[in-house]
Amino acid sequence: MAKPLDRNSSIPLYVQIEQVIRQKIGDGEWRPGDRIPSETALNEMFGVSRMTVRGVLNSLVDDGVLYRVPGKGTFVTEEKIATRSPAYQGIREQLEEQGFATVTELVGLRTMIPTESVRRRLGVDRSVPVYEILRRRLVNGVPVSLHRSFVPVRLAPGLDRDDVVGEQLCVILDKQYGLRAARTSEQLEAVAATSEEAELLEVAERDPILMLEDIITDQKGTVFEYSKICFRGDRMKLHFEYQS
Repeated sequence: MAKPLDRNSSIPLYVQIEQVIRQKIGDGEWRPGDRIPSETALNEMFGVSRMTVRGVLNSLVDDGVLYRVPGKGTFVTEEKIATRSPAYQGIREQLEEQGFATVTELVGLRTMIPTESVRRRLGVDRSVPVYEILRRRLVNGVPVSLHRSFVPVRLAPGLDRDDVVGEQLCVILDKQYGLRAARTSEQLEAVAATSEEAELLEVAERDPILMLEDIITDQKGTVFEYSKICFRGDRMKLHFEYQS
């Protein structure tokens, strides 16, 4: 049962209802992924008009606290994991520092002749082979990101024999091959998940995901890595902070 509303209070009823719903979520009574009572049930629970309840739910949906699934109802939103750009600190390291149980899976590692798009970002020509490394990261058993990296073979010969799952790629490139980031150019955009990305991230094809592109340059001005990291937008959010 919901806490009775104080109809003599100066606090509007819709604000009191929102406070009750937030408290139920905060106390764990309604957990992430749970379907909350229908508008009709909430109307009876609080003894207010359906329009009042609908306004409260709309506000909570806009705030990202709840989400609607057409034909199924309104659900409590999964709490998003906040991380900074990997240019500051590796994603896995950040997740582990926050106490999350992480697993990294190697989806594929191959030597290839890069596409025109990859060549342009790495600044190489068609004759330069590159490693393509695709890894999937899971948090508490749920896929949250895909990491696709391209590294010219001549800059890191033997990278295909290194442990790119047990160790962070940036650490391997630094320690094993002397490739340390001096400059990172980043671009973040929302894109539609391809069929491959959808399968690996366990979302629907063409669902919106976040894609962060990094072009990483060493102190000599040589681009040694181009990466594309795809994040599930319903599970992850990126935090950027600037100081002037």
